[in-house]
Amino acid sequence: MRDKYIQTAESVTEGHPDKLCDTIADAVLDACLENDPASRVACEAMATAGKIIVAGEITAKELPDIPAIVCRTVRETGYRSDYEVEVITHDQSGDIAGAVAQDTQMGAGDQGIVYGYACSETAERLPLPAVLAHRLTRLLTNARKTGMIRGLGPDGKAQVSVEYVFGLPSRISSVVVSCQHEPEKDMDKLRREIMALVIVPALREVPPDEGTEILINPSGRFVQGGFEADTGLTGRKLMVDTYGGLIPHGGGALSGKDGTKVDRSGAYMARYIAKNIVSAGLAEECTVSLAYAIGRAEPVAVDIDTHQTGEYPETVLERAVRTVFDLTPGGMIRTLGLDRPVFARFCNYGHFTHQEAPWEQTDKAELLAEVCRFKEAGVSGR
Repeated sequence: MRDKYIQTAESVTEGHPDKLCDTIADAVLDACLENDPASRVACEAMATAGKIIVAGEITAKELPDIPAIVCRTVRETGYRSDYEVEVITHDQSGDIAGAVAQDTQMGAGDQGIVYGYACSETAERLPLPAVLAHRLTRLLTNARKTGMIRGLGPDGKAQVSVEYVFGLPSRISSVVVSCQHEPEKDMDKLRREIMALVIVPALREVPPDEGTEILINPSGRFVQGGFEADTGLTGRKLMVDTYGGLIPHGGGALSGKDGTKVDRSGAYMARYIAKNIVSAGLAEECTVSLAYAIGRAEPVAVDIDTHQTGEYPETVLERAVRTVFDLTPGGMIRTLGLDRPVFARFCNYGHFTHQEAPWEQTDKAELLAEVCRFKEAGVSGR
């Protein structure tokens, strides 16, 4: 292990153009599931100045009013909703639908590798840089919505670099906050307000020191934001959604996809497993990887890596995981309630920071520890 190194993670506000496209896609998904829990949805949004396009494959008993969903989502995020909305959707491919809807078990809607991660570094069981970056953007949005800081716009982002010494967080190396603002906003006042009302409370557990570099709107003015400044696209903030780029990522986006798509359900289940392993005291750090083949129910590979912190051999953990968790698409949907309209609620500020989310629960920790004891003793799993 290196004696000193820096890890960095970023987050964006819900008004960031890519994140707003994620929210639109998940709002469409939720509307489909509300009327038909068996909906098959792979929906994406792309937006630029004056135009929003929603496209994808949707098979549902009732197609929702997508333009109305788009306008409402844009308006609730803090922007004007006067956009031209174009919707281009069609039914899910018959070949894929046939692979998923088998007679015995639901098959995976696509092939893919997904990763889940947890560590004992924070109460959230996430790396500290990711936790702090999301905390900054949450507080930034809250300051705008409550009027605590006047003249803020919905677009913004944050980045935190943490210095580690022998594997443990030691200090904050740098903080970057960029926030959209009204043209008349005084920049010096804005920086003072961001420092006092966003950065200081967000970093209360590991306060900046005299050597911490703090950059607030380092490019200067940030008046034009959202789709007027930058094209937005669903699925372009994968590292913000997951672990800040600090662990591997299979490459599949999360938002806009129903639970048969293992890019989403598998990533949630892998996080659920990893968090329960760490919460059970079975490891200080854990990465879970699952691999699926289209049309197949069971994963073609399950791998547990405790990074040399595990209480049991990883083969024991793998057998215990297969015993405790149903890793089929149907099983993951049932376990995590992924046929319900819950997705837009959890799509901002990281999918794994919402403690009320089904995949963030640690209700399997005790059972997992018990099964590990039996597996290690050779009582079962032979």
